[in-house]
Amino acid sequence: MRTALARSREIDDGLSRIRAELQIAGDFAPEVHDAAAAAVRRVPGADHVDRTDVPFVTLDPADSTDLDQALHLERIGDDLLLHYAIADVGWFVRPGDALDQEAWRRGTTMYVPGGKAPLYPKALSEGAASLLPDGPRPAVVFVVRLDAAGEARLDGVERAVIRSRAKLAYDRVAPGDLPAEMPEFARRMAAADVRRGAGRLEAPEQEVEHDDGGYRIVYRPRLASEDQNASLSLATNLAVAHALFDAGTGLFRVMDEPDERQVKRLRHTARAMGIAWPADMSLVAFEATLRGDEARHAAMILAVRRAGGGARYVPFEAGVVPWHAAMAATYAHATAPLRRLADRHVVLAALAVANGRPVPDDVQAAFAELPEVMARADATGNRLDRLVVDLVEAVVLQGQEGRTFDALVTDVDDRGARIQLCDLAVVARVNARGVDPGDRIVVRLNATSPEDRSVDFERVA
Repeated sequence: MRTALARSREIDDGLSRIRAELQIAGDFAPEVHDAAAAAVRRVPGADHVDRTDVPFVTLDPADSTDLDQALHLERIGDDLLLHYAIADVGWFVRPGDALDQEAWRRGTTMYVPGGKAPLYPKALSEGAASLLPDGPRPAVVFVVRLDAAGEARLDGVERAVIRSRAKLAYDRVAPGDLPAEMPEFARRMAAADVRRGAGRLEAPEQEVEHDDGGYRIVYRPRLASEDQNASLSLATNLAVAHALFDAGTGLFRVMDEPDERQVKRLRHTARAMGIAWPADMSLVAFEATLRGDEARHAAMILAVRRAGGGARYVPFEAGVVPWHAAMAATYAHATAPLRRLADRHVVLAALAVANGRPVPDDVQAAFAELPEVMARADATGNRLDRLVVDLVEAVVLQGQEGRTFDALVTDVDDRGARIQLCDLAVVARVNARGVDPGDRIVVRLNATSPEDRSVDFERVA
């Protein structure tokens, strides 16, 4: 499901307005670039063990150059041993320096089609700190042991110098390019998800692509290589979370369960969509039956995600078990420090705990401040994603006023119905009453406004 290319000039202008509206950070101040240049010149010392003999590889989108993770897998008896190298951002960035202060202002990397607002200057995020295959790089290597039941534990954490052998891409990687144990690792993690009652099924999402001819909106389904790679990060994040919780420290990612009222509404939604959900089947078990590549199922997955509410960060609190409902586990973010401020601090805490050292005071203090900073950054990032899609939808549909479209109702609330066009990767709202999720309707496009990033549909059948 693709749109035709939209005009670049109009979208470029709209993206500039969105950047200004959301106050997306621009280039870095000279003192931040100077601090990055100084950091790049630092040479790893005795605290970085030489692991350049380990054949690490990276696996990311083809155009990514800010590479947080490199992987190596081996089998030890019945266990799978993951060596997961994470960019050692905490070695380059010193507490209180210009890089650190700017990262606290930004919170996360913000992605805009045709460009991005990185958390750190490119000299670091796409150069010296990125795990590119063009030379040795400092890294923090997590050793995660996965047993036959899919239970992950942290065997060790060390600072090391590594060398990536290859930069692999999700859509181009061949099975022989990756460790032979990757599919089995992912299978064990998926089986453990089922036993825990976790629901991690992802629906296809709207994405805006940019190329020389302009912009387009697509629904991009997840690839098997992405899911396999995600299982490595999940295992690491679960193992790190348990280690930090046991040590009485850390920053955790939590998400609430849908309540009884929300589950009842979800059952109504499934019934309206014609999706079987037996009365004695739990929500988690029902999720496991859904397929993200089928339109009704994808809409159902999105309904479940909205019902559970958003994820957030919380610091360790004695007597409280931080819980992520979608993961059905205690969970932390540790594997993307080039793109998320919080991860840098979690990595440093895990490095200390795994080696029997106290967590640095500045890291411990940061855990109390990070939830607010990350919540603000996440909210801005989510708003950015939605506004960009709204803009491109309006430009793509401009000139088609009066045309009718087949649409699928994906949700109904007091503001009307949310619809997904059947032939274009467009999601919109329409003032339609007496409809249920799963209904197919016909809508007419009345108006478009790229300036306001809006489209107006009317139900006609």
